Amino acid sequence: MGNGSGAGAPAGPGVAGFSAADRLIELAEAVRAEPALPRDALAALLARHGERPADLVPEAFGEPEAAGLRAAARRMALVLAETDEDRAAEALNGLLEECGTRPRLTRHDGHPWHLHADREGADWGEWFLASGALELARLLTVYGRIAWGACAAPGCGRLFLGTGPGSARRYCAPACATRARVAAHRRRRREAEAGRGDGPEGGVSPLP
Repeated sequence: MGNGSGAGAPAGPGVAGFSAADRLIELAEAVRAEPALPRDALAALLARHGERPADLVPEAFGEPEAAGLRAAARRMALVLAETDEDRAAEALNGLLEECGTRPRLTRHDGHPWHLHADREGADWGEWFLASGALELARLLTVYGRIAWGACAAPGCGRLFLGTGPGSARRYCAPACATRARVAAHRRRRREAEAGRGDGPEGGVSPLP
């Protein structure tokens, strides 16, 4: 299952356009946004990220396999929303212990050499958990910090990669960051106005 690739590709388009991190984020975000994402949509997403068409026909990737992959995507979304490095590392170690095996280098279907950590005979959900955990562990090691997240803007929550330069990101896009700053500014202004009270000259009424 999941022969497109495991982990170890760059966080961005790599050889043949593959990125394990991009695949992880896109699939987890798609299921977060649409929990009952149809089988055909999942298959199309996997195909865009290098899975073989023969592995994605309904006979090989049917509704039971799609359900398992959706469940795995929801579990990975919880890790992607984690903001504490120690808790994230603990969760990744747990997933690798549960679903992974000794990492191995492999090359197939036109992809460059890359790591696989899923077990022989793993189903689609186990493959996604093992490969996703391996990729996030790699990013945590390379960047020395959490290089992913869930957008902190109210009403958003979109999952994203934060592998660019600078400090860790909290928002999926500049528009969400701006919206959050404006909302915070308005909230502080309302709190300041409320704090002035209704007494004389906007202050607190004096005690008798």
